[in-house]
Amino acid sequence: MNDSRGQKLAVVLLSGGMDSCVSAAMAQRDYQLAFLHVSYGQRTECRERKAFEEIANYYQVKSKLVCRLTHLTQIGGSSLTDFSIQVDEADLRRKGIPSSYVPFRNAHFLSIAVSWGEVLGAEALFIGAVAEDSSGYPDCRPEYYQAFNELIRAGTKPDTVLRIVTPVIHMKKSEIIMTGSQRGAPLHLTWSCYQNTELACGRCDSCALRLRGFREAGIEDPIPYEQMKNLR
Repeated sequence: MNDSRGQKLAVVLLSGGMDSCVSAAMAQRDYQLAFLHVSYGQRTECRERKAFEEIANYYQVKSKLVCRLTHLTQIGGSSLTDFSIQVDEADLRRKGIPSSYVPFRNAHFLSIAVSWGEVLGAEALFIGAVAEDSSGYPDCRPEYYQAFNELIRAGTKPDTVLRIVTPVIHMKKSEIIMTGSQRGAPLHLTWSCYQNTELACGRCDSCALRLRGFREAGIEDPIPYEQMKNLR
């Protein structure tokens, strides 16, 4: 679907984090934006929703959809949704899947985004998945999104042209930060911490990846931290 200026439409899955914010900045070059936010009972649910609303206001996005999935909390199996499981201390050399992995989470998000995108007549679905510099989540790999694009083709109307776009999937965190800075993305509005909602903890994997990225990019992180763990 095109807007009144003839611009194509893209749905952006916007968590409120840095990767999805930069993906939105990249999508804005070619598309009118519709923002989708999914809460699922994660520890920082309210803080991420606040970041989503502030980023949506920054980009003056009027088409917004906010959904809450309670079943991911009921299923559990992740330190983000089960408060009896401790969030791992940051270890950027860790091998394997961290406790913060929410089982098959992105499939739930993508199904909502595809349904909404098909109704809107969107041509693209942007998601800020990162493979190389992420915490090792299996649903952030390029082959996952290639397979999901095949699923969209098989399971939508014949005239649906929706496809998933992963603009930062091969970037290091520092490259994402530099790209966001160059494109005027509001990185100061984003939230990455897995467990705190006032001051970012600085101790979880997500904080450590973010801090290392800003350090490597030579840019000061604009959000406040409780402490900063110096990890390589």
